[in-house]
Amino acid sequence: MLPAFILVSMIVLGVSTVMAVFTNSFIIAVNLIDKAVSKSLSPSDLIVITLCVSNIFFQLIMLINDYMSFVCGDIYFQDEVYIISTVLLILPIYCSFWFTVCLSVNYYLQIVIATHPLLIRLKLAVARLVPQLILASLFISFATGLPAAWNFHHDSPSVNISMNESVEISVPSLNVVYLLPSNLISCSIPLILVAITNGLIIKSLVAHNSDKNTKGELSARAEGRVRAARTISCLLFLYISFYISEILVFIEIFPQSSPGFCTCLMIIYGYSPAQSIVLIFGSPKLKQVSLSLVRCV
Repeated sequence: MLPAFILVSMIVLGVSTVMAVFTNSFIIAVNLIDKAVSKSLSPSDLIVITLCVSNIFFQLIMLINDYMSFVCGDIYFQDEVYIISTVLLILPIYCSFWFTVCLSVNYYLQIVIATHPLLIRLKLAVARLVPQLILASLFISFATGLPAAWNFHHDSPSVNISMNESVEISVPSLNVVYLLPSNLISCSIPLILVAITNGLIIKSLVAHNSDKNTKGELSARAEGRVRAARTISCLLFLYISFYISEILVFIEIFPQSSPGFCTCLMIIYGYSPAQSIVLIFGSPKLKQVSLSLVRCV
C-alpha cells in the first residue's frame, strides 16, 4: 500500500493531466478548424498552438516521471533513465516560458498605438516575424536544455520510499555550474521580458482609457487592450508561481508531505491546465466555442 501523501499526489497529478490534455487539445482543435475554414491562422493562434503542444508534452512527461519515481524509484533513479526523463522535462518548460514571451510581444505589437518608426515596422511585419520567433524560442530552449544531459553528478545516498519500502539510492542531480546560466537564460530572462511587456500593455491601457465610441462604451481596440492586459497578467502570475514553486521544491526547503511542499507540488501540477484556461477566456473565439460546448453538454 502506497503512503497517503504519494497516493493523493498521484490522483491530483492524474486529474490535472486529464484536464491539461483536454483543455490544450481543445484550443489546438478550435484553431486548426478555424484555419481549415478561413484558410488563415493569425500570429496569436500560431503561438497559442505551439504553447499548447508544449504544455501537453510537459504534463505527460511530468506524469510519467512522477509515477515512475513514486512506484518504481529503483528503475527511475538509474542514471540513463533519470537523465533522459529530466532532459525531456526541462525542454517543454523552457519552451513554454519562451512561447509566453512570444505571445506577450505579439499582443503588445497588436494593440499598441505605434508612433516610433521601429514599432511601426514591427507591427507591419509581425505575421512574418512570429514563425521566426517560435523557431528562435525552440533553438534557445534546446541550446539551454540539452546540455543538462552532460551536467549530472551523484549526491550522497538518500532514502527513497517506493511501494512502502525504504531504499537507499544515489540520486543524480544537476550541477550548479549548469543550472545557474541555463535558468538565467531560459527562466529568469523570459520572466523579465513578460513582466516588461505586461507593464507596457498596462501603460498603453491607462494612456488610452478614454478610447470610447459614441455610446460611451469601450472601442474594439480598447477592449483588446483590456483583454490582452488581463491575459498576460494572469500568465505572468502563473509563471511566477510556477517558477518559485519549482525553485522551492528543487532546493528542498520544505520536507516532503509538509503543507508548503504540497502547495508547491499542486501549483506545479496545475500550471498547464491553468494556463490553458487563461488562454481560453482571453480569446473571444475560444471563449465563445467553450461556452457553446458547455451549453450543449
